[in-house]
Amino acid sequence: MSSITPIRDPKNDHLITPENSALILIDYQPLQVNSVRSMDHEELVKNIVIVTKLAKGFNVPIILTTVNVQSGINKPTIKHLKEVLPDVQEIDRTTVNSWEDKEFQDAVKALNRKKLVICALWTEVCLSFPALDLLKEGYEIYTIVDAVGGTSRIAHEVALRRMEQAGVQLSSVTQYGCELQRDWNRLETKQLFFDNLMENGSFFVETLRW
Repeated sequence: MSSITPIRDPKNDHLITPENSALILIDYQPLQVNSVRSMDHEELVKNIVIVTKLAKGFNVPIILTTVNVQSGINKPTIKHLKEVLPDVQEIDRTTVNSWEDKEFQDAVKALNRKKLVICALWTEVCLSFPALDLLKEGYEIYTIVDAVGGTSRIAHEVALRRMEQAGVQLSSVTQYGCELQRDWNRLETKQLFFDNLMENGSFFVETLRW
């Protein structure tokens, strides 16, 4: 067995680490999920739940936001995510772009982390708008392409292209998990990693009843 390489400084690592990043979840609500046309709904929900479980298990800070719940127009976060995040308070807003909401801005600034992984519905609106704004604010922005969705495949793909051209870094569920874990000798999170990625074939999302 090769000798163990010292762990790089997790706060200054150029890759994502639990110590230098945060996860932002935007508008995983029934209406938004059911209107996604770029991927299968069950696959979408499965993937965002895995991402959230990984982030929580690695102690990555999480912000959860919704739109138009207090106004009565929309319903809260889908139960699959709320079951993973029972203690995370939702930030509800009326703005299409989360970054134009002061409470959301304050929550992001309070994280004091420059690497933000943003997952949202829809890709072309509630993901791309704050992502582009946050780039201008000096943040490093990532998104997980197989855990987000748009109102059509072309809308989703064009939004990803626009964001990538602006500087957003694209990732996947598997890549995100591996980037957090990084070393099999990190035994305290090894089982979490395997449970959520290597064994996710046994993950079944129940019939869609939001």
